[in-house]
Amino acid sequence: MKTAADILKEYFGYDRFREGQEAIIQAILDGRDALGVMPTGAGKSVCYQIPALLKEGMVIVISPLISLMKDQVQGLEQAGIAAACINSAMGFGEYEAALARAAAGGTDILYAAPERLDNPEFSELTRGLKVSMVTVDEAHCVSQWGQDFRPSYLKIADFIAAFENRPAVSAFTATATAKVREDIVKRLGLRDPYVCVTGFNRENLFFEVRKPADKKRELLSIVRERADRYGIVYCSTRKAVEEVCDALRQSGYGATRYHAGLGDAERRANQDDFRFDRRMVMVATNAFGMGIDKSNVGYVVHYNMPKNLESYYQEAGRAGRDGSPADAILLYAPGDVQTNKFLIEKSTEFNEELTAAQRGALIDKDLALLREMTFYAFTTECLRGYILKYFGERTDLFCGNCGNCLTTFEEIDMTIDAQKVVSCVYRINERGWPYGKNMIADVLKGSDNEKIRRAGFDGLSTYGIMKETPKRRIIDMIDYLGREGYLDVSEEQYPVVRLAERSKEITKERRQIIVRMPRHIEKSPAPAKKGRKGGLANPEAASFSGPASESLFQKLRDLRRGFADEAGVPAFVIFTDAALRDMCRRRPAGEEEFLAVSGVGAQKLSRYGAEFIAAIREFSENEEG
Repeated sequence: MKTAADILKEYFGYDRFREGQEAIIQAILDGRDALGVMPTGAGKSVCYQIPALLKEGMVIVISPLISLMKDQVQGLEQAGIAAACINSAMGFGEYEAALARAAAGGTDILYAAPERLDNPEFSELTRGLKVSMVTVDEAHCVSQWGQDFRPSYLKIADFIAAFENRPAVSAFTATATAKVREDIVKRLGLRDPYVCVTGFNRENLFFEVRKPADKKRELLSIVRERADRYGIVYCSTRKAVEEVCDALRQSGYGATRYHAGLGDAERRANQDDFRFDRRMVMVATNAFGMGIDKSNVGYVVHYNMPKNLESYYQEAGRAGRDGSPADAILLYAPGDVQTNKFLIEKSTEFNEELTAAQRGALIDKDLALLREMTFYAFTTECLRGYILKYFGERTDLFCGNCGNCLTTFEEIDMTIDAQKVVSCVYRINERGWPYGKNMIADVLKGSDNEKIRRAGFDGLSTYGIMKETPKRRIIDMIDYLGREGYLDVSEEQYPVVRLAERSKEITKERRQIIVRMPRHIEKSPAPAKKGRKGGLANPEAASFSGPASESLFQKLRDLRRGFADEAGVPAFVIFTDAALRDMCRRRPAGEEEFLAVSGVGAQKLSRYGAEFIAAIREFSENEEG
């Protein structure tokens, strides 16, 4: 009888389990419900795919996006596993064929969207089959405390309860705080589940926050430095997606776009262009990417700050899924906060499934999460450590592999300047009407404009008392004082600044205000094949270097492309970039050596082994000659 380890090697090509996988699989095989919280790229899917091959009956996987289902099914078919999906993009004939194949017992794993659960035909099918397990992917979608709550996920518990013999239930997500985990267990009705939280650290990702004066120019620089790598650029609005995509195309980069305002056909075509490596850069709203299995994304740029850290970490985690070094860069601007507040307030407006009380609670929750995201953009702590602490991991981490760890900070006494700023706010508020940050900064700078003269602010005692200080720095001070509670910066569409309860600590108690400010960057965080300072990137990457390895890698990529085109699947479904790099390191000369390559199982050896071994042998012979 085959074991889980046998299946792991035979079908997936790995010699050992990653952290948490074996324990979750064993719990499922023992008949227990399970909840797995594992970072993107940590191998969540293996945790339910292996039991599907060892348990009698079919596994139903509830998945939120068609693209995720397609990627998973194509990958399983390439590994020799019988899988299928049911989704709204299928034609009637294709849909009926998938149901018939499942009914005949020809499917080990069946993927379905949550919207299918109340379809009578689908319900009839599932009730008539032996279902060994129901798996819920992206399980945080069931929680109203999560970053991507979907009311359709609330149907899942009723679907499971309708089985005469309740199957085991497993749930998986990459991002879930303790509160969200509790909500998942409750809303899915998990019974005494085995809960495994492997940790949230993605060591191969380099995190950085930049606050450029010109975002487009900064983005073009980032893409130019990474021109040979596939990247995703996230924007908060459709308009921004269009503008950024146009800017990249005009600069000669192969970019495509994805947002909800495009037609279904164009969205699918653009997504396939990126998945099949025909376009180097995908510019998209957060409508793109949940569950996208493309393993060779080398960087993710957030052109606008997202609404919460859960979304940010999940989206950033789409880089470096194969373990290779990758970059997660956030481009921050103050306007991002206001845009997100507007989107949050509009997000529940047309959702008829929510009561007024639920809408209010969701908005309050989302605004609180936005504040946490904003704090991340301004922290001087280790960025990785900040994220890990947010998800409940105790750490005093100095990772050496993020923008803050590679920045030299200096402590600055801001006490006098803080007194000047708070005094100016007080003087302006005395006139009976609060103003925004720009007006306060202009008054402190002593700007000569009609609006200031008309309001009489050029006669204030604080007018011009910071004329030598750059306006951008004054606004940064106001933002800092607002975040620390010394000033009240409103959450309106056009925010105004007022005194806060803590203002008196500066004006009356003369509290000393010490802040950490960046002095200079020690080294550029541009991509490097060997990883970055701190040794946290993929340790195997260090041995993959030099023109010979790169030439062989390109040769194997071309060979892979031919097989992918012939099969009509993305290239990473044939072999990941990490697998190709391992081939370059090992240079297998026979079948046994080829099987030792990470990600090569028996099925892929049978399909592709001879051609890849021959290509490696030919390259090595030419190299020696």
